[in-house]
Amino acid sequence: MALNVVMMGPPGAGKGTQADRFAAGRQIPKISTGDILREAVKAGTELGLRAKAVMERGDLVSDEIIIGIVRERLGRPDAARGFVLDGFPRTVAQAEALDVIMSGRDPLVVVDIAVPDEALVRRLTSRWVCRACGANADPGQAGVPAATCARCGGPMSQRADDREEVIRERLRVYARDTRPLLDYYRARPTFRAIDGAQPADRVATALDAAIDDAARGARGA
Repeated sequence: MALNVVMMGPPGAGKGTQADRFAAGRQIPKISTGDILREAVKAGTELGLRAKAVMERGDLVSDEIIIGIVRERLGRPDAARGFVLDGFPRTVAQAEALDVIMSGRDPLVVVDIAVPDEALVRRLTSRWVCRACGANADPGQAGVPAATCARCGGPMSQRADDREEVIRERLRVYARDTRPLLDYYRARPTFRAIDGAQPADRVATALDAAIDDAARGARGA
């Protein structure tokens, strides 16, 4: 059975990191809509050229284009054994389109990494990012992180959108836009929610267990 996973979670929940980790451990591709959109633009595919024209006008790329790019990516041979989707779907319309794409394939396992808003605000306001490689760093003693990146030695700084008022607005928008999507998936036997406020290693362990449990349930259905 292919392991087809949709990873969900609010800003700062660690969704991208956990998606990378899980995909690498299971040897399946992690598919980020941002990555495959940039790839399609760079490759000059029909959908990529349409997306490039939209972005150059400063407009948002339509659901039609995003869905088409996701459909193409999921049709590649390396996704036959499964995949982890990060950043898609974002709306109920996209989720409905994904169900059509998945027709005839093994079921989707949907995991929501849940973290209370106050914990996210604390986490994001203390986050520092390497300007060279983009790696995140937690604050050190007294809330002061290292001046240079442990990975590449580049300079560390805080992002402009990691201010408290900006974070709270992002969380309000996420809750508003994502609640209908969570409601769309919540009743499915392959939906799981895990506590993302734990240390990253514990989240990874819980994620593994939740996905395996959902997959076993799908096989037994």
